[in-house]
This record gives sequence, structure tokens and C-alpha cells, in this order.
Amino acid sequence: MRILLSNDDGYLAKGLLELYLSLSEIAEVAVFAPSHNQSGTSNSLTLQRPLTIHKIDDGPQNGFYVIDGTPTDCVHIALTGYLGYIPDMVVSGINQGQNMAEDVIYSGTVAAAVEGYFFGLPSIAFSQLERGWDNIEDTALIARQFVQHTANNPSPHPVLWNVNIPNISYENHKGFKLTRLGKRHVSQNVVKAKNPRGEDIYWIGAAGIPKDVSDDTDFYAAKHNFTSVTPLQLDLTNYDAIQQSWIHNCIPKPIK
Repeated sequence: MRILLSNDDGYLAKGLLELYLSLSEIAEVAVFAPSHNQSGTSNSLTLQRPLTIHKIDDGPQNGFYVIDGTPTDCVHIALTGYLGYIPDMVVSGINQGQNMAEDVIYSGTVAAAVEGYFFGLPSIAFSQLERGWDNIEDTALIARQFVQHTANNPSPHPVLWNVNIPNISYENHKGFKLTRLGKRHVSQNVVKAKNPRGEDIYWIGAAGIPKDVSDDTDFYAAKHNFTSVTPLQLDLTNYDAIQQSWIHNCIPKPIK
């Protein structure tokens, strides 16, 4: 099995290294990762400047390809000629912090997996619930277990998976739970501050707290020490609205 691995925390992130080491026991793993943290970049591609690629030739990240762009850039470049072959799977993570509910829209971790899915490949985004890398080795083991299982049980069509793993020991892990995305309250207010020159600056506020935590959601699974596994889809068309008569009144009539 050949896996393309990326992330959004940057090539030096502990989550990326631990996942690489764990997956390397079951697969040939090629790492294409951003040169620095790209959290929140979503599916952005760098189109206004050229990108550079540097291969690490020593240390723990030996063999990693480092790109001065977004997670989507990393996967896109790898799959459009640089890698030289098409992998069996694209994996992203392990992210430092959860990607649940509306987080998936903004997440660079999820975006890297989305790019692989665009190319028709089974793709998985892995995240730890809490920041700080607690129990990251066990988290990587759980991630490897999921990768191995999906490889051994291929689906009829490629699936885009969003997977959130609690920061707990392998022994305390209750297993995998199929979930849907929960929902959050609206984001917290922007944080106003001053720069050294006394000018106003603004930090984007924290994500909203969970709102829909029903027992079939990712929030519920994570709270109860399950790994939340959510299949995602990318078609944003509101088919229910198309079937409603009122939506047709919103469309201007053709000019005669």
C-alpha cells in the first residue's frame, strides 16, 4: 500500500511525525507537508506566486517534502506530477485539535483529504480532540488501525472520512463510532487589541461551543471516548430547496 500523507500544522508537527512512523509499519508513505502552520486555510490554492519544494535529508523528518504553501497545494502538487505515481490513499493529520461540526469548512487538515478525494482517492483526515499532543503515540496507533481496516475492506466508491480521536490511552479507547457532523453556536466575538504602534488589531474569535450534541454526532462520540468517524460529501447543492415552489419565485423571470 502506498499512502500520500500531509497536514496543516506544518512539517515539524509532532502529530505528522507520529502518524508517519505508525503508517510506515504498514505502507510506503510519502510526506508532502507545508513549511509552516496553515490552520484555517481551508481548500485554498496558491495561484499568485510560484511554490518551492525542499526535501529534508536528515533528522526525524528525513525524506519529507516541504512546500511553502497550503495543505491543498501539497496534495495537489504531489498528485499532478511531482510524486510520479498515484497512491492508494491520501491521509491528512494528525491535527492538533478537533475538526468537528462546522470546523470541517475551515480546516486545512480536512482540505488536504478533500483534495485527494477530488482526485478519486479514498482520503482520511485525522485530528486529536485537544491540543498539546497528549497520548499522541496511542492516537497514531488508533489512526493506523482505521487506515488498515479501510484498506482491507475497500468500499465500492472512494470515501472522504473525517476522524476525530480522543487524547486517551489505547486501553481506554472504546472503539470507532459512525457519526454525523454536530452543530456549533455562532463563533465567539472578535478580540480587539493594540499593536506596538498603538494601532487597533483584531483576532478572529474562538469557535462557537457545541450546540447539537445528539447521540449520533461527532461531539457525542468524542465526549464518550469513542473515535468519531464521519463520511463527508462535497456536493453543496440544496436539493430540497430545488423541489420547493417558493425557490422558483426567487429567480428573475427571463426577459422577453
